[in-house]
Amino acid sequence: MPQNCAAFQCMTRRSIQTREKGITFHKFPGDPVLKKKWELAVRRDSFIASPSTVLCSQHFTEDDFDRTGQTVRLRDGAVPSVFKFPAHLQKRPVTPRKTVTSQKAAAPVKVKTEPQPQSLPCEEHLYVVPCSLDKLKDKLSQAYKRIEDLERQLRNAKDRERRYIAKLTSLMGEGPVTAKHLRMSL
Repeated sequence: MPQNCAAFQCMTRRSIQTREKGITFHKFPGDPVLKKKWELAVRRDSFIASPSTVLCSQHFTEDDFDRTGQTVRLRDGAVPSVFKFPAHLQKRPVTPRKTVTSQKAAAPVKVKTEPQPQSLPCEEHLYVVPCSLDKLKDKLSQAYKRIEDLERQLRNAKDRERRYIAKLTSLMGEGPVTAKHLRMSL
């Protein structure tokens, strides 16, 4: 099945003669983003490439090709950029602004920056990791000590609760009273 190049006004057709000239044909990529770039580069009105649509190698720069193997391949991310468009489809060059006001608006803004004093992060916050390994080990050991202290305080509080419940039970003369019973009576 003969294939024609999809570029605007390109009459190159896949044949033995084009192969002898070294012209290769390349299908539109499967990646939707790259395919859209190719479709926009072709600049054909409401053009959507089918799976069999091709562009010839004349629309790519030499840097776009990988000729290391037996077959000529396009490099990843290559986008066609060599076209012969009529004047109404060519990109217009950007003309410089003419008025003084518009030139000032287009000029880059210069911002005076004063050197900022380099401050180290405040190490009293929990989310700051110390710079040295020794400081990190010290911080970890302090955290373990804090956990041990809190566990000891919790054990002591539970022991005190048990003693108070036993004392209350003996004063009231009833059977064993639990913390749950006390909370319900309040």
